[in-house]
Amino acid sequence: MELEKTLMIALVMALAIGGWLINNWIRAKYGYAVEDSWGRKVEPAANAENLRLKAENRELNDKLDAMQDRMIVLEKIVTDRGYSLSAEIEALRDAPAIGKERV
Repeated sequence: MELEKTLMIALVMALAIGGWLINNWIRAKYGYAVEDSWGRKVEPAANAENLRLKAENRELNDKLDAMQDRMIVLEKIVTDRGYSLSAEIEALRDAPAIGKERV
């Protein structure tokens, strides 16, 4: 009876440690922070590929911000002056040309 309890405790501990090892292996494989034995996050060492990807990500985010700013300006132009601009163009077509005589 005592041996069965000891084996059960050892089995539970082995499963817990095995799960922790598998979890950390998967996290390390995909570049996530792994946990130490006290549950604290330990960041992986930065390699050249990670640094390059972070720089590229930063650059793309900056471009996206610039594009969003331009999109806001274009939306303002289209919505604020869109209808009145076409009316002004039509009014210019109907107005007589300066310096030209009509026959």
